[in-house]
Amino acid sequence: MSPQHWPAHPSATFGRWNRIALIVAGLLLISWGGPAAMAFWGSVSAGSGAAKADTLAQGSKPITAVSGTNVTVTWTASTTAAGRSVTGYSIARFGSATGGTRVQATGGCSATVAALSCVETGVPAGTWFYTVTPLLSLWQGAESTRSVGTTPVTDTTPPPAPVVTAPVYVHQGNVAGVPVSGAAEANSTVVLTITGGGALPVTQTLTTNGSGSWTAAPVNMTAFSPGTITYSAKATDAAGNTGPAGTASSTKDVSSPTVTGVLLTNGGGTSGIGIIGTGDKVTLTFSEPLAANTICSAWTSNNTTLTQNGNGSSQVAVNISAGSILTVSGAGCSTLRIGSVALGGDYTSTALTFAGNNTSGSSLVWNPGANTLTITLGDGTAGTKVVSSETVAPTYTPAAGLTDIATNPLAASPVTGAPSRF
Repeated sequence: MSPQHWPAHPSATFGRWNRIALIVAGLLLISWGGPAAMAFWGSVSAGSGAAKADTLAQGSKPITAVSGTNVTVTWTASTTAAGRSVTGYSIARFGSATGGTRVQATGGCSATVAALSCVETGVPAGTWFYTVTPLLSLWQGAESTRSVGTTPVTDTTPPPAPVVTAPVYVHQGNVAGVPVSGAAEANSTVVLTITGGGALPVTQTLTTNGSGSWTAAPVNMTAFSPGTITYSAKATDAAGNTGPAGTASSTKDVSSPTVTGVLLTNGGGTSGIGIIGTGDKVTLTFSEPLAANTICSAWTSNNTTLTQNGNGSSQVAVNISAGSILTVSGAGCSTLRIGSVALGGDYTSTALTFAGNNTSGSSLVWNPGANTLTITLGDGTAGTKVVSSETVAPTYTPAAGLTDIATNPLAASPVTGAPSRF
């Protein structure tokens, strides 16, 4: 008997056609669905005869941060319903919380972004609401809800350099609390940096008031070495723009001046050596320049040689006491600080005055280059002869209130010079 051929079972035929139909439908979806399709088809199972579909989840609502005209957009990762990772994201913005025109983001947020954040630079003025759409190959998920509205700051002009006000000198009187202040753009943030030798920089962050003024907390500069102290301040406005630095400087000098010389010189007049008289000089030398106005209140310059002499209110009177102590009065100075010089010898037994007028008058000369104060005796009555001239050594006692240019005080204690005589 020949073999019998049975016809194919109807259900097998249907299953085969069903799989073919699903595959064709998936291909059509791939071909026609384009990026708007939210679902894609998985592989066809030979066992069950069914095609598997997966779906892209909606994008997460992004958050934004503004820096000037730059907007940073951040979001959380999206997956498919089956947990499959997406390949990137499309970022857009709208000019309103609902409706409006979708604008593709630019800069670092253009095209497909693989990361979970991006920065759109140079964002136009306005309030913007951002969205994120997940992508997987040719498929895309639903666009996210819109971010909170964010407004890029269109002020890109940096503030001008701050004005910095600091003392010319850091001295004994202010070194533990140096005042520093200034002016900058109103309601800006000022970063003040102070540098100098021997110590780390000191920094303060300050806020200007509505008028632009700022004042630093007094700065302790005891750790800095003597020399130049530099101040640098930069202002940052509310838009985040930082301007150029404004600078200033001080000189740190905390050393007191000292007396380094006391010298008597014979003027070569008719009085002869060993006798006090017209033309004789007392020269006082200091370790550094003194502030001229602390010697004579009429002197206002610290850089030029200054002289007081003449007649009337300008007359300089050199007074010698009976005990041979020299002092100076007059000189046209409402305040005159010199002190006294013990001449070291018995030049007179009575009080003497050497004054005179104009070129014949006594004079007082301050030389800041040589750090010397010279007292020259004008017309007057000569004293008596000092016999023991070899041992004469004058002693100078400065007046209280003399200072160097940095205002450090000169000690008002006696200083004896080398042997010298009129």
